[in-house]
Amino acid sequence: DNFAHRTAVRHALANDKDWQEKFIATALPLMEKQQNEVAYLVPWCQLGKPPKEGGVYEWVTFQMKPGGPALWGEAFRAAINAHINTGYTRLIGVFHTEYGLLNTVHVLWWNESPDHRAAGRHSAHEDARVVAAVRDSVRFLESQQNMLLIPLQCSPLK
Repeated sequence: DNFAHRTAVRHALANDKDWQEKFIATALPLMEKQQNEVAYLVPWCQLGKPPKEGGVYEWVTFQMKPGGPALWGEAFRAAINAHINTGYTRLIGVFHTEYGLLNTVHVLWWNESPDHRAAGRHSAHEDARVVAAVRDSVRFLESQQNMLLIPLQCSPLK
């Protein structure tokens, strides 16, 4: 809910013997590194839901140039909206870092399948509205990484 809530939850986990013995003791030897980040949903985006169970998610991380949303926010938002307007994908959320590597924006998309995503992306690359919006926002881009996420049955995003 907020930083105080996060602190309370972390404190409770640190004092939870079950958590320490059953999870941390097992997981820690398997970890090479850990990266923590605190990000928030951007003010112009509502957290969405997929239209149905199943499908796949695409987690896209954009490292933007220093200056924050005051510099690149409108161009970035226009690029996101251009993709939404094509209808080939569903936006779940746009998140901006508060702690961690600053000027990082994560976008979570939902698609029916990897093939549906690939076909939609190909169509978007031929859509003049998307091309123009991306061209305007890419001048603020340092790097981009896309990951395909396939939820497990235990995931609330399945």
